[in-house]
Amino acid sequence: MIKINNISFAYDDKKIFEDFSLEIGDNDRIWLSGGSGMGKTTLVRLILGLEKAQKGEIFIPKDAKPSVVFQEDRLLPFKTALQNVLLITENETLAKENLKALGLENEINTKISELSGGMARRVAIARALSVDFDYLILDEPFTGLDKENVILAVKQILKIAKDKSIILITHSPYEAELLSAKEIKLQT
Repeated sequence: MIKINNISFAYDDKKIFEDFSLEIGDNDRIWLSGGSGMGKTTLVRLILGLEKAQKGEIFIPKDAKPSVVFQEDRLLPFKTALQNVLLITENETLAKENLKALGLENEINTKISELSGGMARRVAIARALSVDFDYLILDEPFTGLDKENVILAVKQILKIAKDKSIILITHSPYEAELLSAKEIKLQT
C-alpha cells in the first residue's frame, strides 16, 4: 500500500500540492486525471522519490518495487528492441513474450532508431512489463498508438499486472476504462 499523508510541494512560487493525501491499496487501479499542470506527473515523481515533498510523508513498503512507463520512451536508439528490454531484466523469455504480445515479434532485433514512434512506445511498455514489480506507473503510456495497439497493450498489462497496483496518467477516459481504473481528479 502507498500512503500519501498531507504532502505539500511547490516549484518555486507555483504551488502544486497543499496538504494532499491519498491511499493506493494493493491491487488498486487508479487514474490520475486533471488538466495540464495539475501535478499528475509531479505526484508520480514524488512517489518514485525523484522529487521530495516540502511537507508531509509518503509511505511505501521498503520491499515494494515500481516499474514505470514514462511520458518519454527512454530507449537507447542504437540498441535493438530486445536489447532495450534486456537492460532491466535477465528474463529473455518474458522479454520476448511481452514484445510478441505487443505485436513486435518481427521487430525484436530491429534497432530503436529504425522503428516508428508507436513501435518504440510499445517497446517501452514491454520493458516495463518485463521486470518484477509490485506497482506499475503508466504516464501517458499509449501516446502514438492506434486503437488496435492500445487494446493489445492493455491486454498484456492486465495479464502481467493482474494482482498489482496500477497508477495511470492519461487524458483519455477510454484508456482508463479499458484498465478499469478509478478516477482521482487533481485540481487546484
